[in-house]
Amino acid sequence: MLTVDVRKLELKKGMRVLDAGCGAGRHLCEAFREQGIEVVGLDINMEDLGKAHAMLCLMAAEKGGNWLLIKGDVTNLPFKDEVFDAVICSEVLEHICDSTKAIRELVRVLKPGGPLAVSVPRYFPERICWALSQDYHNEKGGHIRIYRKKELMALLEAAGTKCEKIRYRHALHSPYWWLKCAVGHKNDDFPLVKAYKRFLEWDIIKKPLFTRALENLLDPILAKSIVFYTRKVS
Repeated sequence: MLTVDVRKLELKKGMRVLDAGCGAGRHLCEAFREQGIEVVGLDINMEDLGKAHAMLCLMAAEKGGNWLLIKGDVTNLPFKDEVFDAVICSEVLEHICDSTKAIRELVRVLKPGGPLAVSVPRYFPERICWALSQDYHNEKGGHIRIYRKKELMALLEAAGTKCEKIRYRHALHSPYWWLKCAVGHKNDDFPLVKAYKRFLEWDIIKKPLFTRALENLLDPILAKSIVFYTRKVS
């Protein structure tokens, strides 16, 4: 499931893309699909990096291309200034204590004029999750903050970017997480949770027109995530 629309980064052959906090590599692999794009993924979780490694190996065996995975911290990126043509940071900042420093690092390594796409959980749906379950946000490595739109936009602009567009994603996923928080956020065997998960998996694979239209209609109200498409000021 992709939260950032990689197409909006306008990637071109020869570009180098960083996915900071790449996890298992969903956005990293999507960027790598573009011919001639060099991708770099960074994450602190070795298990997730292993999954990303397996996917990139398969893709590279089929189409070739250059990629690199690094274990590292988003608040202290091991790269020189202005080395990436585009940067992605999806569903990461809500986990980081010093997110202001992380944002500055993302902008530091980005070339002037380059796109930076950042996504985080949206305030209203996430606040409901917190209200329903203390364990949900107290879990080690979980979400330690909820951003309001203007708050995160101000942080991104203060770091040297200009916001070009904002999009909302995954409205159909919000009720799923509310349900999980209501019955126990790790209670995956609860019948309604299992049924809803099967529905979401079916929807991701099949992409029926009805649910795509429904989600597009509901995204402005119930979207689980908000995505900022920004550009580094030259």
